[in-house]
Amino acid sequence: MNRTAETWADYAEALAFVGNSLLAPMSQTGSVGLDPAFWRSFPDFGDEGVRAAIRACSQYAAEASEADDPQGSVRETSVEYTHLFVGPPHPATPPWETMYRAGSEGSTVGFGKPAFEMRAALRALGLEISNANNQYPDHAGIELLYASVLCGKCADADSQGGHEAELASFAHDRLLEWLPKLAAAVRAEEPEGYYSRLVELAVALVRSL
Repeated sequence: MNRTAETWADYAEALAFVGNSLLAPMSQTGSVGLDPAFWRSFPDFGDEGVRAAIRACSQYAAEASEADDPQGSVRETSVEYTHLFVGPPHPATPPWETMYRAGSEGSTVGFGKPAFEMRAALRALGLEISNANNQYPDHAGIELLYASVLCGKCADADSQGGHEAELASFAHDRLLEWLPKLAAAVRAEEPEGYYSRLVELAVALVRSL
């Protein structure tokens, strides 16, 4: 991957935004995703899939910005988040890799092999999960943040080669094995919602790596 340090840094920021956005409702993370100007400045990395996902997010933001009650749009999006990823009684679309692996489809709880693998991978990079919700390590948001950290390391010329290979393996052999399934589930549950667009953006970013 012949990418500049600046491009890798942009990837790190883009993946961090999506990852953090999937770890908590918009009422806790801020409403920048409802600002059309934010999406106009979001990097597309010259990839049509990323570009299309950004357009979809921008369209949602434009419609939300025209609402009479902006805070109402934040509340609506936060309710959508809770329905999809939290519950009660359980998440409509569980955000953990374990749930989308062979033998786990249809399950809504569990701490499977992917969670143990991700915990080990995080520790290997000296990372520790610290969040109020005590999320499993194989949460989509955490895995995207892990990819963001790897992109940040690729931006460092002293460590670029090794981390590029690690990132490629993680993106294509792990994330793309299950993240599209999560995107399909969210799209089926909330086809016109914010998070169906956001998870599609996550998939597009990972595919473009």
